[in-house]
Amino acid sequence: MLNYNQALPEKKSFQDLQIEEIKPIMKLIIRGKKREFISAFGKALNILLPTESNTSTQSDKLTALWLSPDEWMLFSNKPIDENTNDYDTEKLLNNKISKINLGAITDVSDQFVMINLKGNKIYELFQTGSPFNFNNFQNKKGAVIQTILAKIGIIVHNQDKNIVNLFVRRSFSQHLFSWMNDAASRL
Repeated sequence: MLNYNQALPEKKSFQDLQIEEIKPIMKLIIRGKKREFISAFGKALNILLPTESNTSTQSDKLTALWLSPDEWMLFSNKPIDENTNDYDTEKLLNNKISKINLGAITDVSDQFVMINLKGNKIYELFQTGSPFNFNNFQNKKGAVIQTILAKIGIIVHNQDKNIVNLFVRRSFSQHLFSWMNDAASRL
């Protein structure tokens, strides 16, 4: 991550809600359709890609989010060295998948910001700015949804009860963070 600038300046805490950027996290978009692609991915990283819509899979080091029938986001579970854009996972996948034309691997680490939300009021916050009904989503550990929040496209990953990872494009992250601060202060 060359010239890395943190999108969200600080961790914010409200009553029953904490909002914090987790950085730096490796994020890759993985695309492919063939059975050989899914097999090569699983063998390379020892993690299966989720094939059911709006789900995720997780290993000790990585999490894979289903985005579409042929697209996934893969991210590291723990922060990585912010002084480099060189990821062993990306190199391995490029060798096992891209170079033999099974699929495509795209590094989006600098394009997306990962925001972690914790607390009992996460879904109250979401419902003030999203048309999506989170009633069933909030009870499904590992669920993934792409929706809008305050007119900004986001990806939401339900990690556990009252713990959510939210992915937003970096160019919208400060505006979304400002909106979340304002909305959370009124909950």
